[in-house]
Amino acid sequence: MQQQSKKNTYISQVFNYQWIVTNVPFFLYVALLAIVYIANGHYADKTIRDINQTAKEIKQLQNEYKTLKSELMFKSREAELIKAAAPLGLQIPTEPTQRIPLQKN
Repeated sequence: MQQQSKKNTYISQVFNYQWIVTNVPFFLYVALLAIVYIANGHYADKTIRDINQTAKEIKQLQNEYKTLKSELMFKSREAELIKAAAPLGLQIPTEPTQRIPLQKN
């Protein structure tokens, strides 16, 4: 019982009203640091999620670019151009082009 009363007196001496009042600025400072620390953690998590989302979008756009590029390369081959122009009534000329001489005055 005597140890219990010693502990209570020691605790009451350390945590008395005057000590608490004198250390209020320190407690406020520690609370502010805790809030800033938590906010920084949330901001870092959000930034990482944004970076991952942007990386996914870039990867999708790269795949789309490669697909479109390969389709364009396939469609720009001469045989594919002939097939595409046939419904329009266009044909490859069989005669070579003729040069028109320029007359000087």
